[in-house]
Amino acid sequence: IFVLNLVDVSVTQLTTESANDRYPTWSPDGTALAFESNRSGDFDIWRISTDGSGATNLTDDLENDRFPAWSPDGESIAFASDRAGSLDIFVMPAVGGAAVRQTVHAATDQFPAWSSDGAWIAFETNRDGDTEIYALPVAGDSEPVNLSRAAGDDWSPTWSSSP
Repeated sequence: IFVLNLVDVSVTQLTTESANDRYPTWSPDGTALAFESNRSGDFDIWRISTDGSGATNLTDDLENDRFPAWSPDGESIAFASDRAGSLDIFVMPAVGGAAVRQTVHAATDQFPAWSSDGAWIAFETNRDGDTEIYALPVAGDSEPVNLSRAAGDDWSPTWSSSP
């Protein structure tokens, strides 16, 4: 993973592992990155300071944990994991710890994206036969809501930065 400084156009290499370090995402305060890596065999969620120090495996388990997304307050990271069989959405503290399963479905739920107010997580899923964008309220036991309902595939959800 590399960082490009747009002011002086310098490039800093943050990771030097021969593994697949990918899908980096900035913490809201800009001091850290979360990313997925298979440097321990399977894909896990890692965290590293923006100066390249302190690389930490946050999910260190035998399953694949993928596609990290920081909550707007920087306290949590949502990610997709196959630890329950198919890929579902989980949320854990940004420093690591117990992950809470947010979706329960046999389909693939992946690419979580937090709303700017932190109240919702949108994600990509194939639970309707094609790829759709669903959103799930973070608080409560509500079912996910299909936001796209399109005939074709809809991928890679994102939210406006304004609440």
